[in-house]
Amino acid sequence: MTNATTDTTPFVRPDVRAFLGYLNAMPGPRTHEMSPADARAAMRAMCDVADPPRGELAVVRDLAIPGPAGTIPARLFDARETRVPGPVVVFFHGGGWVVGDLDSHASFTAEMARQLDLPVLSVDYRLAPEAPFPAAVDDAEAAARWVADSPATLGRAVTSLVLSGDSAGGNLAIAVAVALRDAPAAAPVIVQAPIYPATDATRAYPSFDAFSADYLLTHEAMGWFGGHYRPDANDPRFSPLLGEMAGLPPAVIVAAGLDPLRDQARAYAAALVLAGVPVSYQEAAGNIHGFVTLRRAIPSSQGDVAAYLTAVKAAVAGAEGARVMAQAAG
Repeated sequence: MTNATTDTTPFVRPDVRAFLGYLNAMPGPRTHEMSPADARAAMRAMCDVADPPRGELAVVRDLAIPGPAGTIPARLFDARETRVPGPVVVFFHGGGWVVGDLDSHASFTAEMARQLDLPVLSVDYRLAPEAPFPAAVDDAEAAARWVADSPATLGRAVTSLVLSGDSAGGNLAIAVAVALRDAPAAAPVIVQAPIYPATDATRAYPSFDAFSADYLLTHEAMGWFGGHYRPDANDPRFSPLLGEMAGLPPAVIVAAGLDPLRDQARAYAAALVLAGVPVSYQEAAGNIHGFVTLRRAIPSSQGDVAAYLTAVKAAVAGAEGARVMAQAAG
């Protein structure tokens, strides 16, 4: 009888391997060695070279949203100049609650608007360390409620909301979905669609250690983000897995196979299923955290983004149909 050995080396796509080799060989300080201002500039520069150009849209318009501590900048992306009443996507960018802005994610939010054929409002919530937890959550919730209340300002009649965001923004999308479940806005949330979200800072997950070095999002970077954001790990607004799942809107969740946060996304999807919430869960095998804004550097990410947006489009169609039928029956 022979003993078989199991190869535990993770699968890494060829284009991901090439990008990581380039990234890890680059000279200069890493994110956790930078000031917040320098890290913000570095992220914008990376997106300029690693993501495709934004492309043309019928509408790209900057807006100002009244927030709890002043104006919240936002940007509306739409492939159509005018629309009949329908859903609006509210998007919260990633960046560890410290970096990222409307420009760093403009290529992706424009692609969302095109592929979903829906207006997408990208929200530039306050960043840490200037505004630590829960400032980002407060701004995100205020922005979503404003969208529900302000169709005239948007120039689009809003029937419902779709909440999305990547990484830290995925965490915010979930937090806002919970807030609007507990205290509904003028328009209902019909789909939550977080992308590789952070969902639980209270437990150790295997992927956190397995992929915390050499896969873009490092253990040191996560500590740097947390040190600036200063959240309460036991607050469900930061660790939504500690809260109640029942009654949340249907979810479309995508994770990356080589992501320290992968298992948090899996756990959140499982908790929703156990609570009876419809879930579509996807995992980009062999890909890394941040892939939605790395589509030029990692071309195979285009397929992952297309699969995610196809699932979101299907979930929106089903949820919006159910909303209309329930409204008619009532």
